[in-house]
Amino acid sequence: MIFDRIRLRNFKPYADTDLRLSDGVTVIHGLNGSGKSSLLEACFFALYGSKALDGTLGDVVTNGAEESEVELWFTHDGRSYHVRRELKRYGDQIQTTTCTLDSDDETVHRDGATDVRAFVSDLLRMDAEAFVNCAYVRQGEVNKLINATPTERQDMIDDLLQLGTLEEYRDRAGDARLGVEDVRSTTRGALENVEEQVAEKEDRGLHGRLNSLESTLSEVNEKIENYEAQREKAASTREEARDVLDEYEERREELTELESDIEDLEATIREDEAERERIGDRIADLRDRVDDAEATLAERLSAVAIDDADPETLDARRDHLDDRETDLREELRETRSEVNALTNQSENLAEKADEAADRADEKRTRAAELDEDAEAAAETLAEREESLAELETEREELRATFEDAPVAVGEASAHRESVREELEAVRAEVRETSNEASAARSSVEEAEELLAEGKCPECGQPVDGSPHVDGLDDERERLDELEAELADLTERETDLEGKLDRAETLVEAENRLGQIADTRELIEDGIAEKEDEIAQARERAAELREAAEDLESQSTEKREVSERKAEEAEEARADAEALEADLDDIETARDRLDAVEAAREEIADAEEEIDRLTEKRVDVADRNDERREFLATKRERRDELRDAFDDERVESARERLENAEEYIENVDDALDDLRERRDDLTSRIGAVENELEELEALRGRRDELADRLAELDAIHEETEDLEAMYGDLRAELRRANVESLERMLNETFELVYGNDAYSHIELDGEYELTVYQKDGEPLDPEQLSGGERALFNLSLRCAIYRLLAEGIEGAAPTPPLILDEPTVFLDSGHVSRLADLIDEMRGFGVRQILIVSHDDELVDAADELVRVEKDPTSNRSTVERLADPSLSAVRARAGDAEHAGD
Repeated sequence: MIFDRIRLRNFKPYADTDLRLSDGVTVIHGLNGSGKSSLLEACFFALYGSKALDGTLGDVVTNGAEESEVELWFTHDGRSYHVRRELKRYGDQIQTTTCTLDSDDETVHRDGATDVRAFVSDLLRMDAEAFVNCAYVRQGEVNKLINATPTERQDMIDDLLQLGTLEEYRDRAGDARLGVEDVRSTTRGALENVEEQVAEKEDRGLHGRLNSLESTLSEVNEKIENYEAQREKAASTREEARDVLDEYEERREELTELESDIEDLEATIREDEAERERIGDRIADLRDRVDDAEATLAERLSAVAIDDADPETLDARRDHLDDRETDLREELRETRSEVNALTNQSENLAEKADEAADRADEKRTRAAELDEDAEAAAETLAEREESLAELETEREELRATFEDAPVAVGEASAHRESVREELEAVRAEVRETSNEASAARSSVEEAEELLAEGKCPECGQPVDGSPHVDGLDDERERLDELEAELADLTERETDLEGKLDRAETLVEAENRLGQIADTRELIEDGIAEKEDEIAQARERAAELREAAEDLESQSTEKREVSERKAEEAEEARADAEALEADLDDIETARDRLDAVEAAREEIADAEEEIDRLTEKRVDVADRNDERREFLATKRERRDELRDAFDDERVESARERLENAEEYIENVDDALDDLRERRDDLTSRIGAVENELEELEALRGRRDELADRLAELDAIHEETEDLEAMYGDLRAELRRANVESLERMLNETFELVYGNDAYSHIELDGEYELTVYQKDGEPLDPEQLSGGERALFNLSLRCAIYRLLAEGIEGAAPTPPLILDEPTVFLDSGHVSRLADLIDEMRGFGVRQILIVSHDDELVDAADELVRVEKDPTSNRSTVERLADPSLSAVRARAGDAEHAGD
């Protein structure tokens, strides 16, 4: 597998980057923090998506960006692929909006993050975790394999070499074996149960019981047929007798119905005659109501001053009232509107007058407050002027201090330092001279003591004839000179101490003058500020009082206009009340017209009701005539039915019916018993037949279970063999892998760490690692030094990569070998050995090696160099492929960058 090209947009520090990669060793070089590792993380993310991230999707989107895009072109096993992932921000969440993978010949297309990740895992035969363990040595994880437990290391390497799949298959075979055992046990129990049921049913003599039951059933069926024939004859006699009696009952019912109808018709005729009399009385009452209504109508016509109650006359009167009402309401609306307008104007003017008066009071109050502020400011001004005068007096006094001083104002600090330095020098001379004088004094006193004893003051020998006796005088002279010099220095020290005290006083005066100058400037600014404040306050107070007078005048004018508008509103309100009275008169006239119309309608309704009732009275009389004719017909039919009855025939039919029903009842009881016995026999026969069917089914089930058990025994034996085969195959493959991996690891480690300290490395079947020294002493890899341990781990990683690439049965396509900052734990000597390891891997046929490093020593191992730089102002990274991958070119490029930054 080869990475051909990576394009980034808003991915971590990269705003817009497009980088092409080629075969061989590519070193991605740059300063720490420039964004080198982010290029490899982008390739990893393009392949596996979020599974390749230690954090969340939000960590890969450039700060401040709303979306991000990563594209990777790669070649694998002779075919080209293109992966594209696009992220977008939605509020606080980052989501993958696009994820596709396509091949160059369009035979492969995947859409969706899960689908793409699964395809890549199948294509490379490794998921994201396996990719990291095999080909991608991430920054800070160089010691991952050595720090892992043996079990973790075993799982990592087994998964890379596909041995985990064999273990999974063995587990599946074991699960299948256990499942077969469960099914076989269940099947064996079912077979034993079925065999017991077959034996039980065969012992029950089912065929003999069936023959006996069928013979008894035949006898019962014959009896039932005889009884049913006799019952049919009795039923025929019963039906004939019932026909005679039914005819008799029908005639009796018709006679009863006729008598009831006759009674109903006679009652209805009587009720209708009574109704005719009531209708006549109602018509008489209505005629009286018409007379009363006509009298009332005459009275109401006179009240409305019209001659008649015709609808046209009433409508014309109403139209006149409506027109008058419309005019009055329009006038009333205008008058009310005028009242509202005048009232609102009066209230608004009164409110504005009050507001103006309030504002005038506020301005007078504010003017008074400003006067008080001006007085307070004047007092503060006087205090500041007094403080300024005091500072001026103090300043003159301090300046007088410098009149007889050896320096002027501004030179006191330098003068003090000069005096202090001179004093320190004199004190050093005093200490030195005092030490010399003390030493000389001790020497003279010792010499005088020896001289007094008659010994040489220099050698301690007797002084008689000694050439050194005269040296004592020189010592005494030297002592006198030193004491005189010490006295002069002490006097000079005392004088300089006085000068230093004087200089300290001058420095304090000078500092105080500086403080006075600063304070004086502040006070002068404060005085000017207060003077401006006083002037502005007094000017503003005068303006406010003038404005208050104007507002007071406006308030008086608005209040006068408000009162005038209120009077006009009262006049308009009186006009409105008059108009409302006129409208009430119109409404009264309309009510009177309604009363006239109501009287007219009452007369018309009464006359209409009289006509209707008169017609109804005639109809009732006609219906009664028809009913009388129908009543005569029914009376004739009633007499005919009474003459048609034959009592003897009816009595004979009743006797025959009773005999037949008694016989049928007795036969039915016997038949019920026989049928119940037949049903019982039929049920028992069915039960025996069912048991015989069950017996045959059980025999078939027994045969099936026996065959199934034999098959399960065979399958169980096969699953045991399969489980053992997968286990043996995994062990054999692991043994072969361990041998190959141990050989490759020793070859690699010997190349990169060729010294006399270590002899070889052993890798056991559980991938436990042991390093042996030349003397045969075993070491745990943890006992190696930091650099040795890092090289050991890199050697192990490269050996695993070689093993995976070469495979047990031939070469297999693998991803690029990626080393991210592999020199973190290495010194310069170990870095050069890492370069040797890289050359070795290239010699083993690794097509593409990508190295991220800020170490210059790895540059010489590169076939291609990629320079990564970060702009400190924008915090964005850029990449550049250098035509010359040498170290001198890198340094020259870095120097150009620094000069460009200057």
